[in-house]
Amino acid sequence: MSGLARSYRDLVVWQRAMTVAHAVYQATSRFPASEKFGLVNQMRRAAVSISSNLAEGHARSGAAEFQYFISVTRGSIAELETQVLLSADLEFLDLEIKDDLLARLDEIGKMLRGLDRALQQRRSESSRQR
Repeated sequence: MSGLARSYRDLVVWQRAMTVAHAVYQATSRFPASEKFGLVNQMRRAAVSISSNLAEGHARSGAAEFQYFISVTRGSIAELETQVLLSADLEFLDLEIKDDLLARLDEIGKMLRGLDRALQQRRSESSRQR
């Protein structure tokens, strides 16, 4: 998907998603061992899928495909938010870490909505030029 950024690594939203994945790995390293194959695994997979889906969508051939992957990414954000809330309820996460992760995820969600709007506008302009 050229035009918006040469590489997915140039996308600020992808960079922020990578920092969230790092933060999730750090936070879940303190979870009880009994959660290694439960909540820890689920949270790490959801966190990794945010940046991974952005990278895959960016590599696709057009704006419509990228928009699809943005939608999938937004689903991963909602999944991770839910898991963060549950982890805090179970007292696996400190409230400060919970609040930080939720704020970061909210910021990424806003960035994705803006990116989605830009892609939609680009598609509309492209179809008018035909």
